[in-house]
Amino acid sequence: MALFQMWNMAHFPEILYVNRQEVMRTSKIGSLKTYHRGLWYLNDRRYIRYFPSHDPQVGSRIKLLIFKEKRLGKKGTTKDTTTGITREHQEEQVVPPFINCNKQLKTLAKPPSSENVVVDFFKRKKWPEIEARKFFNHYKSTGWKIGGKAKIHDWEAAAENWMIKAGERKRDFFKDPENLKTSKFKNYGEPL
Repeated sequence: MALFQMWNMAHFPEILYVNRQEVMRTSKIGSLKTYHRGLWYLNDRRYIRYFPSHDPQVGSRIKLLIFKEKRLGKKGTTKDTTTGITREHQEEQVVPPFINCNKQLKTLAKPPSSENVVVDFFKRKKWPEIEARKFFNHYKSTGWKIGGKAKIHDWEAAAENWMIKAGERKRDFFKDPENLKTSKFKNYGEPL
């Protein structure tokens, strides 16, 4: 990404001259070995052409991949999606068409449209309306985030967790009203 960013800032020249220290700082690489290994990896996979400079005053030369427009064939398949490294040699680049085709798309988290939707949900679960209002007001005040950090992806699941925790709090409250185990008759003359 750092190479592409530098290529973009230089307005996509055919040959990009790069300074090793600048590339390492931009890509947050701290080791020379990692830097060279990464560039040679990209070079071996033919994503770039890397011409190292052994002169510290002259930057290394890099030729980046040039993209063409996609054209659809008769059956809807793509042809000539990418080309080679240089404009002169228009070689075919081997790039997999799908990086991770099994990756599931994230659904956008939507909070409930109104308080009435939450109240109806709580009523279906046979919970009081006041508990629904508590839930709605609490998460509305936090921006529909759990712990103020993570967005709620499924507000109904969060509401069910709210119900479970509320039920536990009620049971704990009524379980042992004398949870401190103190008596009402104390002898203050007795030393601790």
